[in-house]
This record gives sequence, structure tokens and C-alpha cells, in this order.
Amino acid sequence: MAAFAWSPLRALMKKSGAEIVSRAAVDKLMDYLEEYAKSLTACALDIAKHAGRKKVTQGDMKIAIGMI
Repeated sequence: MAAFAWSPLRALMKKSGAEIVSRAAVDKLMDYLEEYAKSLTACALDIAKHAGRKKVTQGDMKIAIGMI
């Protein structure tokens, strides 16, 4: 099951100037975003654990985004 919905991603690509977007292009973007989200979450979780917490906070995500 995909973590991102196909239609909103396609619409985002179109808003960015892509007039015609193939299914394969949207699928590739979805795969990339899923892997990037997993990587960010793992980094943020490490930051939360280092702080002695189980809960990942917005601050943890901000730091993780800055690190990756």
C-alpha cells in the first residue's frame, strides 16, 4: 500500500509546470518520497531517543530535515 496518494502528487507535478505526467513518473516520485520519509523518520527517531523520549516531535523532524 502506498503512503502517498497518486492524484495529489500528479496535481502537484502539474502545478510545477509539467503539462503531461505519466503514471510511471508519478510512481517514481511516490517511491522516492516514501524512501525519503522513512529516512527522515529514522533520523528523527534517533534524535528523540537520544533525548530520552519515545515520541518524535516537530523539533526532531526539523533537525532531521536539516541533517539529511
